[in-house]
Amino acid sequence: QVQLVESGGGLVQPGGSLRLSCAASGVTLDTYVIGWFRQAPGKEREGVSCISSRDGSTYLTDSVKGRFTISRDNAKNTVYLHMNSLKPEDTAVYYCAVRDLSLGIITAPAMCTIHFPPNFFGSWGQGTQVTVSS
Repeated sequence: QVQLVESGGGLVQPGGSLRLSCAASGVTLDTYVIGWFRQAPGKEREGVSCISSRDGSTYLTDSVKGRFTISRDNAKNTVYLHMNSLKPEDTAVYYCAVRDLSLGIITAPAMCTIHFPPNFFGSWGQGTQVTVSS
């Protein structure tokens, strides 16, 4: 069982930046697709960015393209979400989740865009709050 711990959230002004971290223990993320999702009050869960360890491909939802970047540090077994030019609309609780590739190949876009039930993913982090406000 993989354990995921998110960190890096906080309060930031519009236009500011944050880096979210998703640290994994129990498994190596080399065999997983890792995704960042967010949930804002009154809104459905949204796939923000995903990365596949199979080919290194990434996906970004349209609303964050050009502003967010996803990356992985294999030595630290950690996935990062670099968020720049933050907008109030980015305010949400951000979660990371993983899907084991041994259960079947899934692409980064599929991971982020298909509305799977939460238990489709092997593990979820506890979430970290991002608030963008003046």
